Amino acid sequence: MKPRPPAMRAKRRYILVRILPYGTTADQKQVYLSVVEAATSLFGDAAVGLAQPAVVFCDGGYAVVRCRRGTEKDIAVALATVNAIADERAALRTVAVSGTIHALRRRIKPIRPFSEAGDVKFGETYFTVYRYPRQKVDLVEKGIKHQKSLFFTEADLEER
Repeated sequence: MKPRPPAMRAKRRYILVRILPYGTTADQKQVYLSVVEAATSLFGDAAVGLAQPAVVFCDGGYAVVRCRRGTEKDIAVALATVNAIADERAALRTVAVSGTIHALRRRIKPIRPFSEAGDVKFGETYFTVYRYPRQKVDLVEKGIKHQKSLFFTEADLEER
């Protein structure tokens, strides 16, 4: 009888995801449940079982989702359909895909609030200001319900 060769370990891919709107606090388990629900509704239980999605990291407005190699495009599509995390409106946007978590951690850019003014008022509405690389500025409406985001550049804010 010939000895059986050792089983090959399944290769994995890691997807770096940005959680929007910025400032949303998301628990790793809640993100996982949202991802699995979205993937199951698109592809069914059998395909999700083969892809084996898992959330391995969730912090600072980013999450890292692990899946089997070859299924990363399907999982990325499912991530784009997520519209809520734990009953809070949120979206997941794919930033990068890699074979290692280390490579993705280098792609994480810290999200820092606007230093000069944390809050701004347009009309009768108050917004929290977030500044990002490449001169992008987001305004997130303060409030419990009906949260909306406005997107400006620094030049737009200087005109006011």
